[in-house]
Amino acid sequence: MRHLILLLGPALFASCSIPIEKPDIAEQAQAIEAVFETPAMYTVRSMDRASVARFLSAHPEYRVDSTGIAAFYARRNYQYAWFVNDSLSQSAAAFFNLVNSADTAFREVAFVRDRLSQLMMADQLPHADTLICDSCMQRLELSLTAQFFHYADKKYSGTVSKDLRELDWFIPRRKKNYDQLLDSLVAGRMDLSPVEPLHPQYPLLKAKLKDYHELESAPWPSLDLGDRRKIEPGDKADWLPAMRERLILLGDHPPLADSATRAGDYYDSTLVSAVQRFQERHGLHPDGVIGKGVLKQLNTSPTDRLRTLLVNMERLRWVPDQTAPDLLLVNIPEFRLHVYEADTIAWSMTVVVGAVATRTVIFSDSLSSIVFSPTWTVPQSIVRGEIMPALAKDPNYLKKKGMEVIGGTEKNPVIRQNPGAGNALGRVKFLFPNSYSIYFHDTPSKSSFAREIRAFSHGCIRLSEPQRFAEYLLRDDTTWTTKKIKEAMHNGTEQFVRLKKKRPVNIGYFTAWVDLHGRLQFRDDVYGHDVRLSNELFAPPALPL
Repeated sequence: MRHLILLLGPALFASCSIPIEKPDIAEQAQAIEAVFETPAMYTVRSMDRASVARFLSAHPEYRVDSTGIAAFYARRNYQYAWFVNDSLSQSAAAFFNLVNSADTAFREVAFVRDRLSQLMMADQLPHADTLICDSCMQRLELSLTAQFFHYADKKYSGTVSKDLRELDWFIPRRKKNYDQLLDSLVAGRMDLSPVEPLHPQYPLLKAKLKDYHELESAPWPSLDLGDRRKIEPGDKADWLPAMRERLILLGDHPPLADSATRAGDYYDSTLVSAVQRFQERHGLHPDGVIGKGVLKQLNTSPTDRLRTLLVNMERLRWVPDQTAPDLLLVNIPEFRLHVYEADTIAWSMTVVVGAVATRTVIFSDSLSSIVFSPTWTVPQSIVRGEIMPALAKDPNYLKKKGMEVIGGTEKNPVIRQNPGAGNALGRVKFLFPNSYSIYFHDTPSKSSFAREIRAFSHGCIRLSEPQRFAEYLLRDDTTWTTKKIKEAMHNGTEQFVRLKKKRPVNIGYFTAWVDLHGRLQFRDDVYGHDVRLSNELFAPPALPL
């Protein structure tokens, strides 16, 4: 992983300062205020191109941003950006405030924040009435600029520097030019619009951070069913008042002024409605029954929820600046396909995604064709792992399943399932050719869509409303009426139809988002991707050598 790291490393302070004890909070606040006291007179300091080149050569950790750093000073004719009359400018204070913002709690950005806090100590930085050696000032100037590029890249394009394919994310990472932000920052302007992630979910999740920061200080005792399997409307339990209080904190239950009502241990209609809202926000059946699933979500701590928010904000930093307005988006943890028109969700359907062992890949592509009454050439992994053992037990297995051998060898046959009601792909499939052999398709197993956790396919995505989806994709082709689509789905002969216009497809992975009603939604981390990303974001950083 790229080393983000030393805001101002040992080389900077070796000849410019000596170690000091860390002041308390009040002293540090006074130090920061003194450091950024803007002098009355403005003195331009400058360097030359060779100075920038020497600095970058001496600090290989900044090599990845060397082009941007050199270009920044060339545009300024090599004038200093962070100093005014030999003292740090208000722009440096603005940079500190950026780093100190609430959504920078990731491992590396938090380390930058800590290093900046140390940097703000008065004994390490020049006061308005204090001189500092020219070479020290130059190293400080260049280090602040270099660290800005590190920080901006982490905060706005993603804290994780490694190849995202190592985290099973195959959607191209967002790219951004930070010149405009840096120019605005050193000029005293704080317009973040050029670099803030453009996805509308980013500011919505960011706004929820404050709520969960506040909830971290609230008591969060575990709620337990004890020897009961569930609590239904009308039941009583001595911990229901505590549950009511928690749902009030989470915004699912309205505040109560009547303390007697609040303290009741009866599962009344108001509490039932609150539980149903909570269930809806966590992907559970909103039946109002309190079982293990509800308590698992209720017992999840605010700290864990906060990390989930930050993990999903990190993913939004990876999303490209512009996405197609007519996107087809599958959110794996939500088990839903969303159909977008003009950047707005037109409609959605439930889906089944890959099981943990055969997980659906996160990637993007374009849907180009529909296949009615499809055949299914069985993947060799399924032939070896499922069909061959079944054949050993029942020689008529292939005939019962509508399958036939069309090639291969006796030990490794190529098997195809013919069109029909029992075909594993159902009556229609939708292709967006990719190297992962993933596509949308119908299924004869309709009962699977009623489950809360719908991760048990072999990797492809099963649709709950395939006919409606086909009608939607062909709605501008007058030759494909509803009647003709139904006939094609049931005539038993495979038929390919190429779409006149391809539809972009994103297979994504988001476990937190804000819905159209402003409600914060959470879903389980079905593939463990949140855990892996949390380890990248929040584990303690390696200490500098």
